[in-house]
Amino acid sequence: MQKTIVLTSALCGFGLAAQAQNQEVNVVSWGGAYERSQVEAYNIPFAKKTGIKVNMLAADNPATPLKAQVEAGNITGDVFDIEVSDAIRLCDEGALVEIDPADLPPAPDGTPAAEDFIPGALRECAVANIFWGTVIAFDTTKFGDNPPATAADFFDLEKFPGKRGLPRNPKRTLYLALIADGVAADAIYDTLDTPEGVDRAFARLDTIKNDVVWWDAGAQPVQLLADGEVSMATGYNGRFFDAMVSEGKPFQIIWDGQYMDLDMFAIPKGSPNPEAAMAYLKFATDTQRLADQARYIAYGPSRKSSAALVGLYQDGKTEMGPHMPTNPEHMTTAVMDDPEWWADHDAEMVERFNAWLAN
Repeated sequence: MQKTIVLTSALCGFGLAAQAQNQEVNVVSWGGAYERSQVEAYNIPFAKKTGIKVNMLAADNPATPLKAQVEAGNITGDVFDIEVSDAIRLCDEGALVEIDPADLPPAPDGTPAAEDFIPGALRECAVANIFWGTVIAFDTTKFGDNPPATAADFFDLEKFPGKRGLPRNPKRTLYLALIADGVAADAIYDTLDTPEGVDRAFARLDTIKNDVVWWDAGAQPVQLLADGEVSMATGYNGRFFDAMVSEGKPFQIIWDGQYMDLDMFAIPKGSPNPEAAMAYLKFATDTQRLADQARYIAYGPSRKSSAALVGLYQDGKTEMGPHMPTNPEHMTTAVMDDPEWWADHDAEMVERFNAWLAN
């Protein structure tokens, strides 16, 4: 991991005024454009309001250092931005602090947090900040007047030639193979729950295996497209948005079969700064802060009350609504993550996936 930013201020608040000058909070997130959005929307105003120093650290997957720190009994992070299945598993293992929804800030109109967060956004030991999507993107200069438009097109090497970028991860690949093979979005996990369904997903992946460039970190699929190493890649919608809008890359997103997930803030038991950690979590997941983040990246806020506050991108001209994974037009074939299924099956799927890669 790499420390990327430290923020300080002299103002105090959130009941920590007496100690704020000497307090800090270590937040571990995913780096890149996503981290920058958190710095702008959460960290800078939190430091200004409370006087608490924020140390931002980046990891390819923050659950990895979290698990390692827990196993080593040496907790150095205070708040970790992790996926739902990891939050469930680590909570079940007793590694995370339980969070009472009644302690979270209500919506501006007084609606309790438990009613304001989108279903699935509150867990026993974690609170969601964003909805995001794994989507397909392609280089518009590669396909002329007949560009790809569906998940099935991603697997059609004859009609749409070129290498494909895929994550070295079964969670982000098996669903796409099944969507391309004709399985309905709402039947993905019923299908994966059978040996035949898993076989079907791997059989579809077999058809492009020799033409895949595998990636491990979120910045890689954008770079693979930009460098021309692949003509299509799957990746995080916010990363592609940033490349398209901020950097002017000739990319286009295919929303068919997007995989929707939540990112959640969790606090490990034994964190070095537990009071500051909880203050940060509450601040970062209030209505205004979640709406503010959407000014910097195309991820949907996890609170209902934030939606009406989402407007323009930081450039002052790009409407964010059409770029959100939660846009109704993008939801028709969206696959919703099933964190309980992955909490139960992740180890066996990873083992099979790695064996498949090795053959």
